[in-house]
Amino acid sequence: EARSTDVGHRDLDGRQRGSHALQWRSSSRRTRVDGNREERVAAARAVELRHMREVCLIVPCYNEEGRLRRETFLEFVRARPQASLCLVDDGSSDGTLKALEALRVEGGTRIIVQTLSKNSGKAEAVRQGVLYAASLERYGFLGYWDADLSTPLSQVDLLLAALEADPKRMLALGSRVKRLGSDIDRRATRHYLGRVFSTMASQLFDLPVYDSQCGAKLFRSQMAGPLFGGPFVTKWLFDVELLVRLRRHLGQSEFLDAAIEVPLTAWKEMGGSKLRLSHMLRVPIDLLRIRSRG
Repeated sequence: EARSTDVGHRDLDGRQRGSHALQWRSSSRRTRVDGNREERVAAARAVELRHMREVCLIVPCYNEEGRLRRETFLEFVRARPQASLCLVDDGSSDGTLKALEALRVEGGTRIIVQTLSKNSGKAEAVRQGVLYAASLERYGFLGYWDADLSTPLSQVDLLLAALEADPKRMLALGSRVKRLGSDIDRRATRHYLGRVFSTMASQLFDLPVYDSQCGAKLFRSQMAGPLFGGPFVTKWLFDVELLVRLRRHLGQSEFLDAAIEVPLTAWKEMGGSKLRLSHMLRVPIDLLRIRSRG
């Protein structure tokens, strides 16, 4: 009887040991499975990072020494390993070039500085920067941004997402639409002048665009040649000319799918604009010049 009791205990101990061994093996398998899953996720992330398409923003700079936001540019490239900046000095007469060179030294290889020997205007500064960045054959997306950062650099994520959502999209335009949930700070006079200009451009070129002049644009790098290959007709209205060139390159039906306006969530009007009354008075003439070339 005692022997039977001992055997019972031994059987119970054996079953418990077997149960513990089973649990250990199950736990070990779970650990290996979880480990394998984590390894697969890590590998997938590594592949995703390696294949993520890089973006380069061209920033035209003319006499920007006094308002160049150095830390903001540095924070942008530090927070986005796949992003670069191409800062183009448009023949500045102040210390802009020196400030850009200092920024390049601190920012490393992802900050490029280009120099134009004489002031050629925003259109040509952007064009030269785009063509140089495209020649590096490193970037999947290129764009341009105003140096005063009236459009925060973080808004590039919105434009990039819009392009990546559809492979047919070639050009994304930031649009300053004041609406609930956005922070668009723009003087009423500038807003209404912009509406008059957009209406004129839309009617003259048959372009269904709300805001062609916002200084935040992003496009696929294969569009650098068709859009920026030749000099622009005007120094300040080249944004409209870009749309005309894109339509001419793709045709009307494909153009409507290729260009998209992206409402910005933030935009703030900055002082020190280089746009003068004389430029505004030339708008009708310049629009007609673009049309004659289109």
